[in-house]
Amino acid sequence: MWPFIISFLISTLAAPLVIQWYRRRHWVDDPATHRHVKVTHQQPVPRGGGLVVAAGIVLTSLLLLPIDSYLLAIMASTVLLTVTGILDDIYDIHPGWRLAAGLLAALIVVGAGIGIAYVSNPFGPGVIHLDQPVWQLQILGETRSVWVLADLFAIVFIVWNMNIVNWSKGVDGQLPGFVGIALVFVGILSYRFIDDPTSFNTAHLAFIVAGAFFGLLVWNFYPQKIMPGYGAGSLAGFYLSVLAILSGAKVATTLMVIAIPTADAIFTIARRIRAGKSPLWGDRGHLHHKLMDVLGWGKRRVAVFYWSASLVLGILSLYLNTMGKLLTIGLTFAIVFGFLSWAKWVSVYGKQKST
Repeated sequence: MWPFIISFLISTLAAPLVIQWYRRRHWVDDPATHRHVKVTHQQPVPRGGGLVVAAGIVLTSLLLLPIDSYLLAIMASTVLLTVTGILDDIYDIHPGWRLAAGLLAALIVVGAGIGIAYVSNPFGPGVIHLDQPVWQLQILGETRSVWVLADLFAIVFIVWNMNIVNWSKGVDGQLPGFVGIALVFVGILSYRFIDDPTSFNTAHLAFIVAGAFFGLLVWNFYPQKIMPGYGAGSLAGFYLSVLAILSGAKVATTLMVIAIPTADAIFTIARRIRAGKSPLWGDRGHLHHKLMDVLGWGKRRVAVFYWSASLVLGILSLYLNTMGKLLTIGLTFAIVFGFLSWAKWVSVYGKQKST
């Protein structure tokens, strides 16, 4: 528990320092000047959550974990995403630049050898290998092997999760709570399925990251004193993906514990494209918005719903096989899609009826 406790304490103590720094520099998200339909807060709040989480992760990891090529690559990506998050906190940079930074972060860790060489076969025993074909490249006088399918799969998996998890931070306490819970289960599963070619301690890192997000939750829960921002949102998806890979390519497990944000993201992307809009630009059509606007839920209830769902799905992930996980993911998708479709119909029908 020490990795979790130390990381939690560092993040908890770092948060008020970041809040004070951001406020002194007037780096706040003010709904009076930053008018957007997706905004749910009503008072100026600093973002800066990425810096809080990164402080807990980086300091605790360098203190407790053995330093190897994997850790160095992960820390380099963490710094890159944190700096990108700070720039976005200050300047609201274009989503394309954020996407590029996320892609570079994924390339760094995949280039260090963190890839998905196989996935479990849901239709029978054994695994599906992704380590063929292989490209041999000469880089700086050394021969490097590139597992084409494995590396492409890993890059897409990491970048996708970074973006879709980042979208689920619309209300106070939502993101750090469900991400922290999900990472605890990834840590538990890491003890069962260690499949790491180095001495890298995957389980300890999972608990370190979980502690950092729970430290942010102390200050982000309603009424929030600091927001996660892009920094914390991207780090959440990044670590969920990387730790899933390091713990033995637990792709189905990760998709299961974040099934609700994933379903929300897929529906949102399809809805925006169908409406002729860019899938990168935000709106007020996410699941947390509909729970508030259609069902009348408050922010605390929405956050607790996300936590509870992550907890239940995490517990199930400890006992279900791959096929069971895929069926659970499919059922979750069907429920979320059904609710969002109904909420969309209610919104449109309600407007037509009122006019």
